[in-house]
Amino acid sequence: MNIEPEQCKSAFYVFDVAELKGRIDYLRRILPKTVDLCYAIKANTFITGELIGTVDRFEVCSPGEAEICRLLNVPENQMVISGVYKTPQVMDNMVANTECNRIFTVESINQFQLLKGLSEKHKKNLKLLIRLTNGSQFGVNANEIEDIIANRESYKHLDIIGIQFFSGTQKTSLKKLKREVERLDKLLLTLKEKYGYTAKELEYGPGFPATYFKEDSINEDELIGGFSQLLLDMTSKPKITLELGRSIAASCGKYYTHIVDKKCNKGENYLLVDGGMHHIVYFGQHMAMKQPILSVCGKETQPYSDIWNICGSLCSMNDIISKQVSLPPVEVGDIICFENTGAYCMTEGISLFLSRDIPAVYIKGDDGSIVCVRGPYETYLLNKPNYRKDIKNGRAN
Repeated sequence: MNIEPEQCKSAFYVFDVAELKGRIDYLRRILPKTVDLCYAIKANTFITGELIGTVDRFEVCSPGEAEICRLLNVPENQMVISGVYKTPQVMDNMVANTECNRIFTVESINQFQLLKGLSEKHKKNLKLLIRLTNGSQFGVNANEIEDIIANRESYKHLDIIGIQFFSGTQKTSLKKLKREVERLDKLLLTLKEKYGYTAKELEYGPGFPATYFKEDSINEDELIGGFSQLLLDMTSKPKITLELGRSIAASCGKYYTHIVDKKCNKGENYLLVDGGMHHIVYFGQHMAMKQPILSVCGKETQPYSDIWNICGSLCSMNDIISKQVSLPPVEVGDIICFENTGAYCMTEGISLFLSRDIPAVYIKGDDGSIVCVRGPYETYLLNKPNYRKDIKNGRAN
């Protein structure tokens, strides 16, 4: 099956597998050979199946993501169960009913006690990564990590394999990454010197940036190449797994939306499209005067003529996809394509607002064939109450 944008009557995404795997190849080439890759599936669950056998591990942050991995037959030993809230019942079922080959992250002392208790209850050995906080609600303090490590011999069924750390996204500063690597190296050395503990692994989310605006200038060879040298220079020499979402998935995605109306209000030009912020959210979306990487299908080579605000279909003044964008001459029915929308753009939106449809999703395979993996979805089915009002009696039935 092949599809042309004009054949689709509503907004949609296309995720390109060849681009995705090319991105993985690039990361493998520029990073140290010993570094493993963990894909954070929250960035884009639709491409998870395409990455089995291509990345080394998958980060799972919710029961829903765990179910997606189960349906896709992701091997247990390739899952890291992460997240700031781990539902006790879900964790109990996961420990009780599996071989416990997954890795679990620890986000708090309470989480540590939960997992410790479950390991003892079910007499199952659990592998743990303890997350170091970056000063936010995530992870635990360095002194708390030291306390856990100091008492590790008393945890009969726990294997504390190492440390996990993530402090944010869209990092373009090698100096900032250097400070983080040095902090992690220092912690690992402290654990070894004070407690005789050698971490088997460091799982680290460096937050590599994706390009969303035409004027963005990111020299990835310089940034990631320099970061690679920082890893090689670590004195503690841990096994390193890099947790990446945006950096893996962003470039494989394109979002297409149709112009449904155009107007000029008080000197400002507005294009109304059939998508909106319930479909697409990207980093820095509301930064005026920056040009997102987009084009009008079939008019890619035409010169710009006017400046437009591109607004979505929601009844909200916040529904502005892009401000002050230069475009060629456009008409109702034209299709706008947003590039680099493979990560988070679809998953972070307010998709249930106004009960509008969410977009169709297509996967473009290595051979160029395109498969629809989800049609447009009517969200009113999720917003509809599952009861009816009995007006006569004034009560719900």
